[in-house]
Amino acid sequence: MIFVAVVEKNLRQRADYTHKFNSKTGRHGWLRLTPAYSVKIVDGLLSGLKRPARILDPFCGTATTALCASYRGHDSATIDINPFLVWFGRAKMAKYSDAEITSTRDASCRIARSVKRGNAGQAEAPPIHNVERWWSQEALGFLRSLKFCIKAESGPDSAERNLLLVGFCRTLIGLSNAAFNHQSMSFNGCAQTHARTRAGMAKMFSDDLRFVLDGAGKNPARNGRIAYGDARRLQDSVDGRFDFVVTSPPYANRMSYIRELRPYMYWLDFLDNGRDAGDLDWSSIGGTWGVATSRLSGWKHSERSFRHSLLDSALGGIAHSGNKSCAILANYVAKYFDDMWAHFNSLSKVLNRDAEIHYIVGNSAFFGVLLPVEKIYAEMLERLGFVDVRCRAIRKRNSKKELVEFDVSARRGSRVRDSRAAS
Repeated sequence: MIFVAVVEKNLRQRADYTHKFNSKTGRHGWLRLTPAYSVKIVDGLLSGLKRPARILDPFCGTATTALCASYRGHDSATIDINPFLVWFGRAKMAKYSDAEITSTRDASCRIARSVKRGNAGQAEAPPIHNVERWWSQEALGFLRSLKFCIKAESGPDSAERNLLLVGFCRTLIGLSNAAFNHQSMSFNGCAQTHARTRAGMAKMFSDDLRFVLDGAGKNPARNGRIAYGDARRLQDSVDGRFDFVVTSPPYANRMSYIRELRPYMYWLDFLDNGRDAGDLDWSSIGGTWGVATSRLSGWKHSERSFRHSLLDSALGGIAHSGNKSCAILANYVAKYFDDMWAHFNSLSKVLNRDAEIHYIVGNSAFFGVLLPVEKIYAEMLERLGFVDVRCRAIRKRNSKKELVEFDVSARRGSRVRDSRAAS
């Protein structure tokens, strides 16, 4: 294996390299998703391109890469297996006319007046488990009226409805008891943390929508295609070949996107039961929410699994750590790399020769066993015929000095191997 590992001096946590940088950056700040990566990272990588290119992001998330590429004048395509993220990405990437923004603003004024008076109808409460843990009765009633009015004031799949629903998503999380003071979403532990009047909640929605409309007024220069698809079968979802890849795949750290997104997904009718949430997480790379965890106990390696001493050593250390969950977590890690191996194989089929790729990913630790994700990625890429493989440490992820985020980069060489020959 030949690859270059680069570690920056005085490596810091760099909040500007996380989702926090995006919060006030136009459309990038429309919704918070903790695992999202920074606009600053993507812009920095794209700034090196001297001419328009076709950009691919195989893990859409909140469409950070696609939107950055479009603002810079590049064509882009991105996919996600989560239908909510596909909807949200399309809303972020859309071009909005002045007339659509004005009509959305007018509709929001009518909606605010209706919900403030308290005489509007109410939509059904979301069937999320233990909904009262999420919202006080006052907030829940307000949100049900707000959703009812949004549907009454806008047409299905219209630009106005999409913008109103983005504002609605901001408000529903702002009125929730959810806390974001660490890596994942949790609860404040208070029975009611937002004792607001209806007038105050209506103003909150108006403010949230104003922020959304400010971003909607800044249209991207180029179109970007956002498709529903599986990153393990890219050729089924994207057309043509690409020159540049910038992405941040799910980390091997049991961070569930479904867990983070479920309040939005239940309110916007993308989910109506916990079983479907677990099924969706199981179909995602790195997902372990709900039934996905129980299914791991019976999961087995495929015949085409990627095998390497680095991965074998980590799996052995996790499996024999003595923790009661060690067998399931060893399977979790093994399945994660099986899925990523399938992804890298499919990636080779949609890239132009000499295409450059950048994967922003963090390493992990389980029961004291360090999982060198970046090195295993590098080994996979080299085995598939990629060249100039590099692992560049870009920031510390938290107070544990061994947890670091990397840019794993490479170029597609002239010789691309099939996994059957490479395994």
